[in-house]
Amino acid sequence: MTETVEKPINILVVDDNAYTLRIVRHTLQQAGYNVSTVASGEEGLENIKEQGLPHLAIVDLHMPPGMSGFEFCRTVHQYSDLPIIMLTAVDDENTVLEGLDKHAEDYIVKPFSPGEMVARVGRLMRRIGSFAYPLTALTRVDERLQIDFPQRRAVVEGESIMLTPTETKLLYLLMRNAGQTVTTEFILRRLWPNEAAFEDRLHVHLHRLRRKIEAKDDGDRGRYILSERGTGYIFQSHFEAAEK
Repeated sequence: MTETVEKPINILVVDDNAYTLRIVRHTLQQAGYNVSTVASGEEGLENIKEQGLPHLAIVDLHMPPGMSGFEFCRTVHQYSDLPIIMLTAVDDENTVLEGLDKHAEDYIVKPFSPGEMVARVGRLMRRIGSFAYPLTALTRVDERLQIDFPQRRAVVEGESIMLTPTETKLLYLLMRNAGQTVTTEFILRRLWPNEAAFEDRLHVHLHRLRRKIEAKDDGDRGRYILSERGTGYIFQSHFEAAEK
């Protein structure tokens, strides 16, 4: 395992097997990642509420008697596009395909090679990229705007404003790629992966989100969410994204 991490990447590992948690934590910490471990999907959701979203989650599929890995993914993906790697002893083809199609970016079958895990995590993070802002319980954009993704709210000039799940996930997609154009096609595919969706539907949610986080005197162009005609949208603030 020669791969190293240049800047802190936070990984949440969700698995009901204590031995697996120890091995995964040790493996990824040796590679330079910050690792938190929990023994159930419910604990994973509580961890996210308290600590904020990680950059990546590695999630076991079956965690009886509570929430399954797929249920955890569905819940988190209601308000974010958190990258997830499924880690499980189940190698049934239909299960693997369901996981990759609906929930996860990659799939690792137990027993696994530590070197393979580090390589897969590194490859995924290079492809997706790190979040443009430091991910904490309250993600600071600038002096007037903070976002609480798990609680689905924005703090605008000190005032707490509730966001819908779709607005929160849309904001996550744009903020993760702050300063870069996120195509309309990509946004539609990530917001509504299992149904047909059109740009008019996206416009409605964007309009409502802008009304909640933009200042009235920002004008039509807006302070944070900029439109690139015929292409997509860019999230920007008046400040550089910290540690981008």
